Amino acid sequence: MVQRSPAPSDLEPIERASRDELQALQLQRMQWSLKHAYDNVPHYRAAFDAAGVHPDDLRTLADIAKFPFTTKKELRDNYPFGLFAVPRERVVRVHASSGTTGKPTVVGYTQNDIDTWASVVARSIRAAGGRQGDMVHISYGYGLFTGGLGAHYGAERLGCTVVPMSGGQTEKQVQLIQDFKPAIIMVTPSYMLNIIEEFQRQGLDAAASSLKVGIFGAEPWTDAMRAEIQQRAGIDAVDIYGLSEVMGPGVASECIESKDGPVIWEDHFYPEIVDPETGEVLPDGAEGELVFTSLSKEALPIIRYRTRDLTRLLPPTSRSMRRIGKITGRSDDMLIIRGVNVFPTQIEELICKMPKLSPQYQLVLTRDGHLDKLEVLTELRPDTSAGDSEALARELEQRIKTNVGVSTKVTLLPPNGIERTLTGKARRVVDNRPAST
Repeated sequence: MVQRSPAPSDLEPIERASRDELQALQLQRMQWSLKHAYDNVPHYRAAFDAAGVHPDDLRTLADIAKFPFTTKKELRDNYPFGLFAVPRERVVRVHASSGTTGKPTVVGYTQNDIDTWASVVARSIRAAGGRQGDMVHISYGYGLFTGGLGAHYGAERLGCTVVPMSGGQTEKQVQLIQDFKPAIIMVTPSYMLNIIEEFQRQGLDAAASSLKVGIFGAEPWTDAMRAEIQQRAGIDAVDIYGLSEVMGPGVASECIESKDGPVIWEDHFYPEIVDPETGEVLPDGAEGELVFTSLSKEALPIIRYRTRDLTRLLPPTSRSMRRIGKITGRSDDMLIIRGVNVFPTQIEELICKMPKLSPQYQLVLTRDGHLDKLEVLTELRPDTSAGDSEALARELEQRIKTNVGVSTKVTLLPPNGIERTLTGKARRVVDNRPAST
């Protein structure tokens, strides 16, 4: 591994700012963001009024605790553009991610938002060791998912050469890495392991490739996986964090010189940790649910968004801003399968739309090599012929792929074929993946 630590002169002034300077900027921007949301988004005006608060009540950063939370429910309830704070004509791009009812969660960006997003991703790539002129191989998916285009614009902003490979075609991924000789790859950690294995299948040594840095996100990964990737690929593996509701990739990112947790770019995203049950704000260092307030977004300001990710805030090290610890779990029932957010209720909705299937179902998670696999078990209704099973299973697989965005294996069982608990309810999720270490 060749670490590419930045010189102090490479950093933006805000990355070296004092805590007082940073907090002064945060307060100014938070006051603007609250007023922008209140003045332009009917939902926020109603929510603030119902809570008895007004943007003028924010006099210190701690006052943000007076304001109501935002959850995925609010984004679903205002589908598609009800939370936009600018006229739709000013929105230059929309992205979307899965919601729990089959409708996607829609986010929008003005040109200034795109510029901000590109800047924080460029900052993230630079923190990971990237430099102007580096070639960056992007294997995140492109399209409505924010990963591919978010990484793409950030790499271009930094002055890198972008290879917009997207996901899949693993053999071709290896070919292009061998032929183009990129220094950086941006991809999910589980798919990086597949790429490494494809190198081996072709009789090649991944550690001898041109890659020096891997920037990995879009799914949880452990320090054990980091160590394996670094050893097998001969690269520095760093963690990038983001979510579409807050911006996309680049909300936080690790620094290559420390690799001690993603640094939150606090000049644009204000973090809190709250008790997932009570909503009470917890002190830095305590584990709880991560909450973000956007400080500079125009099209879709987000106020106290509950990410459902369980983590803790850590003190600054390589930069002036705080870090987040490893995500230890989620406070809801969302699953992340190969970078795709999957809620059990999404599957349930699709099953319930097929009259020959019982609403009973079970999601079985396993791991094939380094990739998670999802099998959906459901039951035929008593009046459905077993001869229809194959066609119904394929139909449900296709519906899940189309509506949720993940490939599954569907197995149809006879009536009462799914295990019930003593209360008569099915276990919705059976996780047979090996425990993380």
